[in-house]
Amino acid sequence: MEKYDCHSATQDYPHPFTHEVKLTRAQRIRGIILGSILFPLRITLAALFFLIIWPLARLRLAGLSEEERARPVTGWRRWLFHPIILLLSRAVFFSLGFLWVKVKGRRADLKEAPVLVVAPHSGFLDMLVLCPTQLATVVSRSENTSLPVIGALLEFNQSVLVSRKDPESRKKAVTQLTERLTSNGYWPQMLMFPEGTTTNGRALIKFKPGAFLAGVPVQPVLLRYPNKLDTVRWTYKGTTWTETLWHTTSQLYTNMTVEFLPVYNPSQEEKNDPNLYADNVQKLMAKALGVPATDYVMEGRVPVSKLGGLSLPLESPARETLSLLHRNG
Repeated sequence: MEKYDCHSATQDYPHPFTHEVKLTRAQRIRGIILGSILFPLRITLAALFFLIIWPLARLRLAGLSEEERARPVTGWRRWLFHPIILLLSRAVFFSLGFLWVKVKGRRADLKEAPVLVVAPHSGFLDMLVLCPTQLATVVSRSENTSLPVIGALLEFNQSVLVSRKDPESRKKAVTQLTERLTSNGYWPQMLMFPEGTTTNGRALIKFKPGAFLAGVPVQPVLLRYPNKLDTVRWTYKGTTWTETLWHTTSQLYTNMTVEFLPVYNPSQEEKNDPNLYADNVQKLMAKALGVPATDYVMEGRVPVSKLGGLSLPLESPARETLSLLHRNG
């Protein structure tokens, strides 16, 4: 697998887990002027749409037993609520400045590819990709179900929930995920971010095998933000989520491009080895994006590089000490 090279690793961005919005003085002044008007207006509009979505999302499964909730929603509950929530979800992002989304390629249908794998994962605003994918089912942390609105949307989506702190929860999620992906069209199409965390988009980090465990075809989906200012990214270090929201809503508009690549059909070897399958799809997507494919992962809250069975911290005390000494001659 390719290593992180000099075109991506710089003094400002030593690895893909750090990002900062860099503004000139003119851009900063323009941002303050526009932001003082657009930020409160857009946040208020988005909040209003969320308040409308909240009860409607809960209504979709209202009155159903646990057994009924364990099956995909069909009938009037789907054809009535699905287009309404889709329209309101798009309205939320429209109000935040995503006036249009450019779509390239064709989204595969459920039988062609039960799962869409999306990269790079830049931040919470990536969830706009759910609109051109018709609100595909996602995998989310179970802790998110307690959040206002978000919890209702996860319930509406019939998402696969997993607790990162509970190994049993992870096992249950893998079983549930495999059952859905091999249900031969019984469950709706799924969408996953195989990187598992957010990056600055300058490289693809190692894909987690979850989307590839079932050995079914996947459709790679590329996300790009072709804007003068790269405001949407929220990473381990650098710009905070509030700064991301401020900078993005302070722009007149924000562009997003969603590109559907051809469906990837795994070989028998890849079906038998999910890690190999994940690595090969990662390389394919990295090549299409024009960025390196790396062995970097986020373990817990620590960015590391995988070397065989070893996990080497990217920001080890020794490395930081050497960098400090180097900077000071």
